[in-house]
Amino acid sequence: MPRLSADTPFLHPDCEITDTRFGRYCEVGRGSRIAHAEIGDYSYCDRYADIANAEIGKFANIASFARIGPTDHPMANASLHHFLYRSHDYWDDADLDEAFFRHRRSRIARIGHDTWIGHNAVIRPEITVGDGAVVAAGAVVTKDVAPYEIVGGVPARPLRRRYPAKVAERMQALAWWDWDHDTLRARLPEFRRLSAEAFLEAYAVSGA
Repeated sequence: MPRLSADTPFLHPDCEITDTRFGRYCEVGRGSRIAHAEIGDYSYCDRYADIANAEIGKFANIASFARIGPTDHPMANASLHHFLYRSHDYWDDADLDEAFFRHRRSRIARIGHDTWIGHNAVIRPEITVGDGAVVAAGAVVTKDVAPYEIVGGVPARPLRRRYPAKVAERMQALAWWDWDHDTLRARLPEFRRLSAEAFLEAYAVSGA
């Protein structure tokens, strides 16, 4: 296991990174591809994740082969094929369709803090996955996911809540993901041993 750095993300071999900003203590698994994205502090993806046009919060846990913000094809046109927009690959006198790429990059998928995106899950463009939510392995998410909700299936549907609503609201208010590195270390024993409810009692907003 690598010792992660606050300054630069740990990139495993064979990654493709394009126009992406990383926070502190990030890790990118082998063979992953990330383009036009922002990755928050402490977030990581496992092997062969594919992330595009996305904003990822802090402490996101993204499993292997997950896909966030997969690109679309122009279904309303006469053809779906990328010769329509990657035209210079086929003809010397044809340009890229810049308007198509601008539109594609504007369709941001947003993943909240302390989320878990399961193996081989797909998060469609313009979808928001709320703080603390869990997306089950193999799910295809076509609608927004509420904070601390667990979803699964194709298309994904709510399965249950990770915490009761009041606990989820208090956890979002606490926003422990904004604590500094030293505070996280100092409170590591409580993260490990306390339930969510007990953790909130120890570090509720008024006493955080």
